[in-house]
Amino acid sequence: MLKLGVNIDHVATVREARYRGRTEGEPSPVDAALQCEAAGAHGITAHLREDRRHIVDRDLTQLRERISTRLNLEMANTPEMVGIASRVRPNIVCLVPEKRQEVTTEGGLDVLAHETSLGETRRSLNGVGIEVSLFIAPDLEQVRASARVGAQFIELHTGSYAESFRSPDLRRHELQRLVEAARLAHELGLRVNAGHGLTVANTPALFVVPHLEELNIGHSIISRSIFVGLTASVKEMLQAMSGYTA
Repeated sequence: MLKLGVNIDHVATVREARYRGRTEGEPSPVDAALQCEAAGAHGITAHLREDRRHIVDRDLTQLRERISTRLNLEMANTPEMVGIASRVRPNIVCLVPEKRQEVTTEGGLDVLAHETSLGETRRSLNGVGIEVSLFIAPDLEQVRASARVGAQFIELHTGSYAESFRSPDLRRHELQRLVEAARLAHELGLRVNAGHGLTVANTPALFVVPHLEELNIGHSIISRSIFVGLTASVKEMLQAMSGYTA
């Protein structure tokens, strides 16, 4: 079964637009996470950015205390974030690139260029019982480097696929890249997740990609919830994912 991890960052973005710097405010990303779980989500994803633009430290602590599914912490590979992860103990950390000027994560990690530091971080996090995923583009050399780092998972960046979805030729090309990357990852002993830009409309076409375990989806679910509610939005995505066979 293909699992759904719901990214609740955008709930925090709405809160911070009005309540930034305060200790309370609405909407609550923790309450949103609990509602997503109740609707059938298999895990919750949250990105604690260095500038704390949406999720803040107290959110992460409360998520760890209150959710009953899998907590996936997205974070940059920095000593501060490694320390926070080691204290909070999410089930899994997904290491992502981070630029202050970007609106959301725009690309995959350059694992090739940072194998040594990523390997050190992987060992540190594994040492306290946290699994490690690397968020990468569907590039075969990046997959090989991820295996050398010793990560348990990769998360394939599906942004280029999502952006090409309405162009059949480009879509086929991007799907083939994802297929090849997933196959190689599986051969190398890596488990495979995917995410970025996925929607109810474009997720079913992703079913040609083998060995997927989890999709991490945020913006589409949160934006749809404005019109139908969060429970219905999560259920719609789960239905769109239901036909997948690895």
